[in-house]
Amino acid sequence: MVRSKFKCDSITLGSDVSSVSLVPVTSGCAENDAFYKYTPGGNINLGVLLADTANSFKPGKSYYVDFTEAD
Repeated sequence: MVRSKFKCDSITLGSDVSSVSLVPVTSGCAENDAFYKYTPGGNINLGVLLADTANSFKPGKSYYVDFTEAD
């Protein structure tokens, strides 16, 4: 498993699909500095069908993202 930490950059609510954009954390605390050391760039863009799901993300808030191999 690989754990990374991303910050919600923006949310765009649409009538059919909403978009959530996340970027790697870069600073702000020792933990963020450690994550940035190994994940210096990139982004995650999600297309979300349910507005309630999109609204569970808050711009400026950070989220852990775990990558685990799937069978």
